[in-house]
Amino acid sequence: MGRTLVVVGLLVTGLGVLMMLGVPLGRLPGDIVVQRDRGTFYFPVVTCIVVSVVLTLLMSLFRR
Repeated sequence: MGRTLVVVGLLVTGLGVLMMLGVPLGRLPGDIVVQRDRGTFYFPVVTCIVVSVVLTLLMSLFRR
């Protein structure tokens, strides 16, 4: 449990640093944005795929 919390904390810190440096997480090409009069719908398809691949690679490294 402790190792998992450390890994999650490092991932959150890494995401925070990337966002502070100006990496457009959540606004990648391929993300779906629909703007209408009544509101805006935003679904980050490509961002979800990128995050999933990165987390899969990190978890496979830590399981060894």
